[in-house]
Formats: sequence, C-alpha cells, structure tokens
Amino acid sequence: MPTARQKVFTYIKKHRAVTSAEIARDLRMTAANARHHLSLLKKDGRIEEVGKKDAGIKGGRPTKIYGITRHIRGDGLVTLSHHLLEEMLGSVNARQKSGVLKNLARRLASSHTRETSISSPMIRLKDTVQHLNKLGYQSRWEAHAEGPRIILGQCPYAAIIGKHPELCEMDAALLEEYLGQRVEQIEKLAGAGIPFCIFGV
Repeated sequence: MPTARQKVFTYIKKHRAVTSAEIARDLRMTAANARHHLSLLKKDGRIEEVGKKDAGIKGGRPTKIYGITRHIRGDGLVTLSHHLLEEMLGSVNARQKSGVLKNLARRLASSHTRETSISSPMIRLKDTVQHLNKLGYQSRWEAHAEGPRIILGQCPYAAIIGKHPELCEMDAALLEEYLGQRVEQIEKLAGAGIPFCIFGV
C-alpha cells in the first residue's frame, strides 16, 4: 500500500503542476501535512518549485506551484552533456584535459558565494558540504585518523559518468577549490559495492 508521500508524488506526477492546497484537498489531508510531504520530496530532489500563482488578494503572498524535477521527467540534457564533453575533451591530451576539468570546477565553485574570511578548517568543511548539497551530491563529512573525509552519497552526473569517468577528477578539483587543500579519491561510487564516493582531505 503506498504511503502518503508516495501518493503526493504520484499526484504531482499525474497533474504536472500543483499547489499544496490542491494536494490537501484532493488527497484529503491537512494543509500542514501536504506542506510537510512537499518539503521532504523537494529535499529528496524529486520535486521542485516550477512557478508561483498570484494570491488573488491585495498584499497576499503568491502560492508556490510544484512539479517533478527535470532529471526525473527526463530531457535531452544527458545526451547534450555527453556530446559537449566529447567536443571539449575528445581531441585534447591528458594535460589539457586536466586543465579543462579544473576550469569547470572553478566555474562550479564560483557559483557559491563564500565568506572570504573563512579560515577555520571546520567551517570550510561545513561550507563545502552545504554547497555540494545544493549541487545534488548529498554529501557529508566525517572525521578520520588520517584527516577529514568528504562523502558524496550521490553523483549528479550518474547518467553520463560511465562514459565520462574523468568527471571524478573534476569533483576532486571542485573540492580542492572549496577547501584550499589537496584531496584524494579513496572510494568510487558503486565500485566494489560501495554506494558512495569518498575523498580524503
């Protein structure tokens, strides 16, 4: 029997663009319950805000409209990303490829506004994890005898990583940009049954 959250997800999938009030009304749940399920589905990366509806009353707050995330709906981004990487990296040597990947990492890192005054390694780790999660990595960090470890629970590029394993090199460069320290990949997602990537700092 499907859970309430599964019913909410199925409802959104069927209706494409819905508000929390519509979910509450049609699935016979409280408005608070509907918002709770929407919040968790959004956090899981299964739904996203796709628009806003005017409140209809002066000074009223607009109502958020939710839909299934693009990566679940499916689009041409996987094919496009694969061909763009082939175009960029297919005809360059190993050194040039490494430079391109580092530049991509810099671009991704620059999309995150960090406090330039951050000097504490602990604060840098927390800040890094926070931004990685905005990019879809589902990351966390753990203390270890040999130094901190960044654990990536999901690969945002899973659909193309098989054809482009060099993206792991980009992940390492991204972490180095954030942390200002050298990192080394210790475990690879799905390698030897490991369900995550681990980078040692």
